Amino acid sequence: QVQLVESGGGLVEPGGSLRLSCAVSGRTFSSYSVGWFRQAPGKEREFVAGIRRTSPNPIYADSVKGRFTISRDNAKSTLYLQMNSLKPDDTALYYCACSSKGLILTTVRQENAYGYWGQGTKVTVSS
Repeated sequence: QVQLVESGGGLVEPGGSLRLSCAVSGRTFSSYSVGWFRQAPGKEREFVAGIRRTSPNPIYADSVKGRFTISRDNAKSTLYLQMNSLKPDDTALYYCACSSKGLILTTVRQENAYGYWGQGTKVTVSS
């Protein structure tokens, strides 16, 4: 069974940085497409960033492009999200997700393309 465990969330001031981690177990990590999603209070869950298993090139939501960096370490079976220049609008519960499918540029942004999810880690950006 595949398990995902996020860590690294917390309270940070605007302009600050955080690094989220997602440890994945249960299957060969390199065979997955991976992604980060977030859900702010009162809003629907949205795509943040992703890496398809067939391409090393990351994909980002426009709202985080240039500020966030997604990366993966296949040797450690871990997914990361480096978040810089954080804004209050980045406040949300952040989820990592994995998919065994060969995702394309459109489906990597879609929640229903991912079959495995972590429990979420809370990020609060506030002064």
